[in-house]
Amino acid sequence: MANNESKIALVTGGSRGLGKDSALQLAAKGFDIIITYQTKKEFAEEVVNQIETIGQKAFAVQLDITSTAGFDAFTKEVHTILDTHLGGKKLDALVNNAGVGVNALFAETTEEQLDAMTNIHFKGPYFLTQKLLPLLNDGGSIVNTSSGLARFSFPGYSAYGAMKAAVDSLTRYQALEFGSRKIRVNSVAPGAIATDFGGGFVRDNPEFSQMLSSQTALGRVGLADDIGSVVAFLCSYESKWINAQRIEVSGGFMI
Repeated sequence: MANNESKIALVTGGSRGLGKDSALQLAAKGFDIIITYQTKKEFAEEVVNQIETIGQKAFAVQLDITSTAGFDAFTKEVHTILDTHLGGKKLDALVNNAGVGVNALFAETTEEQLDAMTNIHFKGPYFLTQKLLPLLNDGGSIVNTSSGLARFSFPGYSAYGAMKAAVDSLTRYQALEFGSRKIRVNSVAPGAIATDFGGGFVRDNPEFSQMLSSQTALGRVGLADDIGSVVAFLCSYESKWINAQRIEVSGGFMI
């Protein structure tokens, strides 16, 4: 795809992990990219440089997904980037990826921890998507990040898993309501992935990783590349008839 024909994708939490890989794979498909970061500006700038090396335009904008107070200013900044640097075009894809996990048994989970999971994984994406809708093209695509933990269960993930189940339900409601604008909405549910998520627990614990691999039909834990390629596919025209789906990307874990 030539640069002047580029589509535009916004990826929250695009400075590392799954968000970074999704942004890079979208760029490889010819998308110009806007990523968000919360605190690690240097990581975000590195991703921007990588995308520009591919030949696409890229921008990094600070965003705290936990607080809706900054959403109006963020939306205004995205609008300015679109007008000033991207020919006044609108977004073609929104990837709600930003997030962190919490591991606490149900009996020990605090109200603060539950509120954090609600704000980061449900309330934040809910209202951010609402704010960005006027900047999203008809016929565009939204990808929400769910988790395998919304289907299978491990002790300590009740708050996180429940919020991701809410994301799957929200995805269907959004697909229904946005259908009049031909906007598709799907959720991607990663299984165990070897990234720095959760402090790198899967990546840095060979015993735990081996246990997960032994319960996976394809015999290994996932990599960021396994998820980014699916996100990029769902944002592209190639997935034009996929809508309102929860797509688990786990290599066949616990089937």
